[in-house]
Amino acid sequence: MNVQRQINIPTLVRVKPGALDRMGIYATRYGLERVAVVQSQDLPSSIVDRFNGSLEEHGVQILLQQTCREAAMEQAQALFADLPARTQAVIGLGGGKALDMGKYVAFLAGLPYLSVPTSLSNDGFCSPQSSLTVAGRRRSLPSRMPFGVVIDTDVTLAAPIVLWWSGVGDLVAKITAVRDWKLAFHARGTLVDDFAALLSDATVSQFMARPHRDREGERLLGTALMLNGVAMEICGSSRPASGSEHLISHALDVSSRTPRLHGLHVGVATYLVSHLQGNGTQEIARLFDQTRFLDAFRDRPLSRAEWIHAVRLAPGLKDDFHTVLSERDCLPEVEHLLTHDPLLQSVFGP
Repeated sequence: MNVQRQINIPTLVRVKPGALDRMGIYATRYGLERVAVVQSQDLPSSIVDRFNGSLEEHGVQILLQQTCREAAMEQAQALFADLPARTQAVIGLGGGKALDMGKYVAFLAGLPYLSVPTSLSNDGFCSPQSSLTVAGRRRSLPSRMPFGVVIDTDVTLAAPIVLWWSGVGDLVAKITAVRDWKLAFHARGTLVDDFAALLSDATVSQFMARPHRDREGERLLGTALMLNGVAMEICGSSRPASGSEHLISHALDVSSRTPRLHGLHVGVATYLVSHLQGNGTQEIARLFDQTRFLDAFRDRPLSRAEWIHAVRLAPGLKDDFHTVLSERDCLPEVEHLLTHDPLLQSVFGP
C-alpha cells in the first residue's frame, strides 16, 4: 500500500521592495502575534531596527530574540528549551546560519516558521532541511518548510555582491543536478519526479533570461531559489537542486584549507560537471560572463590540487546517490579541464 506523503509549501510569499517594513502586517494577518526571532550576529542595526519596529508597530510581541553565532544542533536544542510557551511562530532573520537555526527550532517546536533572508547566497532559506553541525560535523537534517518567505529586494540588493554571486552559483547547479537525477534513473531506476524536475529547470531558465543585479533581478533570483526549495519538498529529496556539483562542494568543505562560500564552489563545480555530462556548458559560461561571476576568484584563485582531491572524494560522500561521477573515472578529464579550459584557467592558480 502506498502512503501519500504530505507536502508543505509556503503560504505567505512576498518578494518585493520594502517587504521588511511590512513584517508586522504579514504576521498579524495570520494571527501570529507572539514570536521568537533568530537573527544573524553581523546584521546592520538599521535592518534589525526596521524589522523590530514593524512588528512592534502592529502589536507583535518578540518574546525571545536570539543572535546566532553558529549553526549547531546543541545550540538549536538549547534555544528550543528556552522558547517561551506562548510562542506562536519562529522567525529567522539574516543569513544561512540563523535561517537554518530558526527553521530547525520551529521544526522541534512544531511551530510555523517565517524565513526573512537578507541576502540571496543559496536556496537554503526555503528548503525542507537545515544544515547544522552535530558533534562538530556538518549534516543536513530534516526540518520544517517555511510557512512564510519574505524577501525585501532592496535589502538583498544592498548585500555584498559576493553573496549574489554565490546565489547565482547555487541556482545554476540545478542544470547539472537534474541531469544527474536522470542519469540515476537510467543506471539504477531512481524515480524522477517530473514536476519537481520541470519546476527546477523553469526557475533557472527564467533567471538566465535576465541575469541582472537590480530589483527585478533580485526578484527573479529570490523566486527561483525559493521554488527550488519547493521542488525538493515536492519530491522528498534534494535531487532537483543537488547533484555531483554539490558532492564536490561538500568534499571541499571537508578538505579545503581555504573554504569559500557554498555557492561559489558549487558554481565552478557546475561548470566543470557540465563538461563531464556534455550538458549546458555554453549556457553556463554565458551566464558567468553576464554576471561577472568569475570576478569572485580574481584576487583569490582556487587550488587545482584541492579540487582534484575533492573530485576523488566526492563519489563516496553519499550512499546510493548515482551521478556522472559514478559512471566512470572522471579524474583524467577533470585534470585536463582544470589545466586547459580557458574559463577554468581564469579561476585556478598555478
